[in-house]
Amino acid sequence: MEKKYKLYYESPLGTIEIMGTEKAIVSILFVEQENTLQVEVPQILTDCYNQLNEYFKGIRQKFTFSYQFEGTDFQKTVWQALTEIPYAETVSYKDIALTIANEKAVRAVGSANGKNKLSIVVPCHRIIGSNGKLTGYAGGLWRKEWLLQHEKSMKEGKF
Repeated sequence: MEKKYKLYYESPLGTIEIMGTEKAIVSILFVEQENTLQVEVPQILTDCYNQLNEYFKGIRQKFTFSYQFEGTDFQKTVWQALTEIPYAETVSYKDIALTIANEKAVRAVGSANGKNKLSIVVPCHRIIGSNGKLTGYAGGLWRKEWLLQHEKSMKEGKF
């Protein structure tokens, strides 16, 4: 088992814990804890930290550091499909089910979406209900709403 490192980023939405190995990021999650200082972390964690900072400043729309999915094959397929959702746009769970050629898997897509450990980078916040309403988000609906509004504002140049 590879050693895992942690780094904390103070976002406008609270503390984000970045966890990864020397080769890839494995989770980016909002946490309710104090930021603890990590003395030495691999470059990949620093790259992730810097790219999240650029995202929140509105100067980054795509992430280029290596990350690794940890889940079932189905979950990985769903998460990969999430990475194809354009910045500042939304799609429904059904849209993702159609994208992965499994139209009847809408609930399973929702479940996989809820287990995404790479918040923001694998943009599960861009998934909404078929009725256009915001639906569950592990980080809280208020964060989901903020992220969508942030992306829309940045895309329209209103910052």
